[in-house]
Amino acid sequence: MYNAKAVITGIIVFTVLCTAPFWVGLAGKDYKSTGIVLPKDEKKCIESVEFMRKDHMRLLNEWRDEALRGENRVYTAEDGKKWSISLQNTCLKCHSNYKEFCDKCHTANSVYPYCWTCHILPGESK
Repeated sequence: MYNAKAVITGIIVFTVLCTAPFWVGLAGKDYKSTGIVLPKDEKKCIESVEFMRKDHMRLLNEWRDEALRGENRVYTAEDGKKWSISLQNTCLKCHSNYKEFCDKCHTANSVYPYCWTCHILPGESK
């Protein structure tokens, strides 16, 4: 084989470069440990913690459609409690520390929502 050493070296370098993201990902932190700071007051969220972790963006998209297109500004939760359909007046009353709650979780999970193209980025409450 002509230049076998160069070909084998090239294959090894190519393999290492192609699999590098996988190995770096294994060495990185666990995606479940986001380091978010939960709200201090233990008020109940509009839905269960499991639901909100999994489906909060779907819920916010449905809220947007209901409020803007369907002119419905009231959300009825699973437990029957009624909530105002409003990111800033409902969600951000408890989750007001954007940097410690929303931003940390979204960054840890490489998610970059477009909420703040329309909404005002919340300031930290004192």
